[in-house]
Amino acid sequence: MFNPLKSLGDLNELRKKAIAMQKALAAERITIDQDGVHIVMTGNQEIVEFTIDGYEPEDRVIKALQEAIKKAQEVAAKKLTQLSGGLPGLLGGNQ
Repeated sequence: MFNPLKSLGDLNELRKKAIAMQKALAAERITIDQDGVHIVMTGNQEIVEFTIDGYEPEDRVIKALQEAIKKAQEVAAKKLTQLSGGLPGLLGGNQ
């Protein structure tokens, strides 16, 4: 017999897994050292260290980079939401 509430349980489990993955990504660190530029980012694309030839750029540079990354993430999330048929809150947002 078809149980319509079973799919809600499946979605809840998927949401829990997605949130756990987000936490795991936040704990990851990716380090790039190339041509005098040193960048450390988390797996969820947050800049935690940024230097050029040993000097930290002005805060406005880092803020602009963070904003660009955030906008790119929003675009990707919007596309994924469209692809998933609009399952709001699945990845922990808009709860």
